[in-house]
Amino acid sequence: MNKIWLILSREYISRVKKKSFLLTTFLTPVLIGGLYAMAIYLAVADSDEKVIKVIDETGVFVDKLENRGSLVFEFVDEPLASARAEVEEGNFTGLLYISDFDLNNPEGIKYYSMNTPGMELVAGVNKALEEVVRDIKIARMGISKEALDSLKTDISIVPINLSGEKEKQGSSEIAMAVGSFSGILIYMFMLIYGAQVMRGVMQEKTSKIVEILVSSVKPFQLMMGKILGIAAVGLTQFALWFVLTIAVVTMATPLLGDNVEDMARVQQTGMEIGTAPAGQNNITEKIKEVLDNLNLPLLIGSFFFYFLTGYLFYAALFAMIGSAVDSEADTQQFMMPIMLPLIASMMFLGAILRDPSGPIAFWLSMIPFSAPIIMMVRIPFDVPVWQLALSMVLMVVGFMATTWMAGRVYRIGILMHGTKVNYKVLFKWLTMKG
Repeated sequence: MNKIWLILSREYISRVKKKSFLLTTFLTPVLIGGLYAMAIYLAVADSDEKVIKVIDETGVFVDKLENRGSLVFEFVDEPLASARAEVEEGNFTGLLYISDFDLNNPEGIKYYSMNTPGMELVAGVNKALEEVVRDIKIARMGISKEALDSLKTDISIVPINLSGEKEKQGSSEIAMAVGSFSGILIYMFMLIYGAQVMRGVMQEKTSKIVEILVSSVKPFQLMMGKILGIAAVGLTQFALWFVLTIAVVTMATPLLGDNVEDMARVQQTGMEIGTAPAGQNNITEKIKEVLDNLNLPLLIGSFFFYFLTGYLFYAALFAMIGSAVDSEADTQQFMMPIMLPLIASMMFLGAILRDPSGPIAFWLSMIPFSAPIIMMVRIPFDVPVWQLALSMVLMVVGFMATTWMAGRVYRIGILMHGTKVNYKVLFKWLTMKG
């Protein structure tokens, strides 16, 4: 154990001292904070009024088309050619041309602009036109607009979870966002740091340093020290990213001043332009209320458990590949079987989010190859305790199994050079005695 610790310390210190580690660790939060500030600035800068000239040859929409958010409609009485020329000169955002309009078959409306309009603008124009047509049809039916509006009722159910000791309010939307974000983070880190293990093993093997190391330590101890050392580097980098990102965003928010309030106004305007459901004004309060009902200690603890065990599970396989080949080009034939479960886990996210308690979600959260990602997606939906415990036990067993397999191959492959390795050779090394 002492030798494993020495290798772990060497691997950790040598990587943490690298300029690439320091630059990546400290620049990433700054970049995230910069992108956050840029997103606010660009959103505010793009919140000016968008003036749309309207030529209505039918007269149906004259003085009836209401402005929506930042969209301002101005009716003009001029030839289409001259109005199009003004569009080309950039005097206004766009031109809405209405001719030969049939209420029962509303087609033929054209929108001219120098650029393809965004979805938000198109949705806003469509909604404004639809409301006018609706009001005209209502009037023809002899129904007052006020009476029709009184029939509309917005209903929003409140999910109550009864699985715990007490009732608690939940939200599928927030649970989906938290679960997806956690699963994607684990997916990224397993790939990044698992690949680092493979490259580290290959570098030591090709440079013949390993031949000196194995004279003092067993190959298994060398492999475990390298895997655990890089795991410590990953946890350190993730913790620093988390703390520094919060610090940078916190410091950047006051510096932006009124732009943050303007951003909130822009978001509200966007909802007015589109067709957002009622009650969105209190979205911040709703998110805070839901987060108060999330089991944050369980989420954080489970994240670090699955991050660590998932990394160890895959890092052992990556180390096995790195020890068996002599160049990175030779790794391609072995990488696909390892990558497929990770890719499949991401592909199944949609099905898991649709039914987080279904049989597909259950079995994928038990299989160690997919459990780190799938179980983290399920946890915000309040997974039964016995399922979480079983998944954790299977993850530990899976890690031990892959470590044993990797150790069997590693002890032989790390000292092999120039050997053409395939699956048959790997199986032979795996079953070789002594």
